[in-house]
Amino acid sequence: MKPAKRLRKKYVNEKYPTVVLKFEDGHEIPIPKGEGRAFDCYFGEKVIIMAIWDPTSRERDLIERRPADAFANDP
Repeated sequence: MKPAKRLRKKYVNEKYPTVVLKFEDGHEIPIPKGEGRAFDCYFGEKVIIMAIWDPTSRERDLIERRPADAFANDP
């Protein structure tokens, strides 16, 4: 069995105060509004995109579940 293909992708938060990308292995990447981040993920992995409206609260709103290969490529 071949190992999963590693991908270098990026996400830009243009709409929400803070967005958190949550990966299948449990790690999270916060992205403030107006910023973008590049990240490594694997082909076939699903990434959960959540919005944080109030940073003092643990509450998060689900924006979408997106396959890793659907994100923009990082040059």
